Amino acid sequence: MSEETEWLLRAAGLDPDRVRRVVTDALVEDLGPAFLDVTSVATIPDSQVDTADVVARADGVVAGLPVAAAVFELVGEVTGASSTVVVSLVAHDGERVAHGDVLATVTGPTRLLLTAERTALNLLSRMSGVATHTRAWADALAGTKAMVLDTRKTTPGLRALEKYAVRAGGGTNKRMGLHDAAMVKDNHKLAAGGVAAAFRRVRAAFPEVPVQVEVDTVVEAVEAVEAGADFLLLDNMGAELLREVVGAVGDRAELEATGGLTLAVAAEVAATGVDYLSVGALTHSSAILDIALDLRAE
Repeated sequence: MSEETEWLLRAAGLDPDRVRRVVTDALVEDLGPAFLDVTSVATIPDSQVDTADVVARADGVVAGLPVAAAVFELVGEVTGASSTVVVSLVAHDGERVAHGDVLATVTGPTRLLLTAERTALNLLSRMSGVATHTRAWADALAGTKAMVLDTRKTTPGLRALEKYAVRAGGGTNKRMGLHDAAMVKDNHKLAAGGVAAAFRRVRAAFPEVPVQVEVDTVVEAVEAVEAGADFLLLDNMGAELLREVVGAVGDRAELEATGGLTLAVAAEVAATGVDYLSVGALTHSSAILDIALDLRAE
């Protein structure tokens, strides 16, 4: 992987070593135990070199270009080839792109370009789809104080990449996992004997960890805040109930509306005064952004 690509990944908040593992695993999944692209080896001379363009086939927001670059740069290493691919990024993550826009160019052995193609496009299209979907939510919330949040409903193994794509699309990340923030949900409250008891237990066991508490009623919201909670998840509440909670809690806690939200109600929910809208669909239901690799004709 080139120094420039590593720098871009770090600037995006991504660990180059983790990206390397994801890319390598994905390439091996495609190449099999023989590390071989049988079609490219059979049809293309080892000495042939070409340039190809990574092209948007639809309008959207691009995310994951440094990750796609890592695929093209690592494919030679994974296959044992002595040559490498040179990547030049034309677009930047977070930019709106239009159908036909060239996002990057890649030059190198044609076999390597075509071997890396699907893995690079799978990751880039997936991440760009998440960014495009997120931008639609960010646009819907424009003019309000509310921000759109992601969740842990991510593709196993791709959480860091998908959460980065949310950021590229104008969204905000919630906790990365079970380790960096506590979230007291209904089952925790039931097991602990109530919202206040559950909160106190988490705070006693992990005093430095942020604690978020899920509540279903105004009474629970007030109880949680009086116990010391400063971040509440308002679960499956309609606009009227959300306004009641906002009025009862005031600025004593940050408030997140969550559960079954859609773009159609985004503005209405934001107008209640909540700070965040939590949308699992950003990562579990975003359609890909169609992106292709086109070899240049001689």
